Amino acid sequence: MIRILIFLAAVFALGLGFAWLADRPGEMVVTFNGYQYQVSLMVAAVAIVAVVAAVMIVWWLIKSLWNSPYTISRYFRVRRRDRGYQALSTGMIAAGAGDGALARKKSKEAAKLIRSDQEPLIQLLEAQASLLEGDHEGAREKFEAMLDDPEMRLLGLRGLYLEAERLGDRNAARHYAGRAASVAPQLAWAAESTLEDLTGRGDWDGALKLVEAQKSTRQIERDAANRRRAVLLTAKAQALTDSDPNAAKTAALEANKLAPDFAPAAVAAANLLFKQNDVRKGSKILEAAWKAEPHPEIAELYTHARPGDAVVDRLNRAKKLQELKRNNAESSMTVGRAALDAQDFSTARREAEAAIRMDRREGAYLLLADIEEAETGDQGKIRQLLSKAVRAPRDPAWVADGVVSERWAPVSPVSGKLDAFAWRAPMERLGQLIDSHEDEADVPVLAAPAKPVKEAEVIDHPAIARTISEAPIEPKSAVGDDQVTPVTSAAFAAIPPDAEPVEPAEELARLPDDPGVDPDDEADKSPRRFRLF
Repeated sequence: MIRILIFLAAVFALGLGFAWLADRPGEMVVTFNGYQYQVSLMVAAVAIVAVVAAVMIVWWLIKSLWNSPYTISRYFRVRRRDRGYQALSTGMIAAGAGDGALARKKSKEAAKLIRSDQEPLIQLLEAQASLLEGDHEGAREKFEAMLDDPEMRLLGLRGLYLEAERLGDRNAARHYAGRAASVAPQLAWAAESTLEDLTGRGDWDGALKLVEAQKSTRQIERDAANRRRAVLLTAKAQALTDSDPNAAKTAALEANKLAPDFAPAAVAAANLLFKQNDVRKGSKILEAAWKAEPHPEIAELYTHARPGDAVVDRLNRAKKLQELKRNNAESSMTVGRAALDAQDFSTARREAEAAIRMDRREGAYLLLADIEEAETGDQGKIRQLLSKAVRAPRDPAWVADGVVSERWAPVSPVSGKLDAFAWRAPMERLGQLIDSHEDEADVPVLAAPAKPVKEAEVIDHPAIARTISEAPIEPKSAVGDDQVTPVTSAAFAAIPPDAEPVEPAEELARLPDDPGVDPDDEADKSPRRFRLF
């Protein structure tokens, strides 16, 4: 557009110039070789313009002829490159679709038309074609060749990582992932695998550096990065508790600052503070964590913050926790346990029953059984409470990948995933599906109404009565008293033609939604209910 405007401006300027010369007549005299040439000023201007245009055209022609070999070669080179990229595009689509034969064909065609050093995607297409053909060794060679090219190095590491994962070689896979993560920590697959390797080896400092690199590259959100740092710092504090208490305390306090509601971090920080006789600060940390999410480990450490406290003092501390989080089953259980230790059975029983009303679970019934044993020793009630505990939902525990642990751990023992343990109730037990005898007594049994029996109408005809009386009497069957003796065909043959017909007995009406009961099924019924054991 700009060029068009410039061209129009130049034409307009020439027109103005010729118009200006036309309004001002004049002559131009040129003397050359003894001859004198005299022309008007307008003619001279037109001649000059024509000469300049002719020179430019001649120069363009000479330049075009001079560059014609290069122009022709460039045309064929561009045409060849376009065909190569078309083959490369078709091959990549075929590789994505799983067509190994077409991918191999197009990779060879693209390699002929485009040099592999000019287009690295040809190497990727060849490697993908080898994978589709089942030639994993050839694919690994292609991926290893990519490591020499800085542009293709990450792609080669990714391919070698996937091949190592396919072969089950975790060490090789983590080696390739570590190399990729050191160059590009923003790669999720490399960072996650390297993080699992570092945490599996207990290299918490290296894992923290990797998480910080992920955060700086904005691969993960800020909250997720803080959570991971809190988990890693808590694990570091647990590892350094005995060897370097000061470093452990620093790590635990930082973890608690990053995630105040993370119970393991609060417990680790408070425990280290209690060991250094800083009970006040440790208690504040536990109280803040308890307000966010009550946890039995927090309650246990809080009530036993001072080893020399009496049982009444521990009960008072438990009641303080209950004031921070009222109407909570864990708060009631904490007070109940402390009251049981203090021999305050009425308070312990009241809190245990309150915990059952709020959250019916195994631990509350077991606590109530302990109270019953300590107070009355009634074995019958104790067995009843234990049976209810077996059928009740299980208490929350640290669960990761189906593994239930008594203590929190930073990584899963099955998959090695970081922050896999969650505080939740484990899978339900089969015993909860079995009804108890107490439940049977509470459930009313609805008896089916008795089927009314109509009295059979008597056929009052002498011929039929005589035929029936003359028929031999069959012995009574052992089936039952309600078996009816059938009427034979001879009795019906003896009925005279003028006998009045007798209306059949009216059949008992059946409800539309009542399918009735099959006599065979009724006979097979058992009065006992199904029991798994």
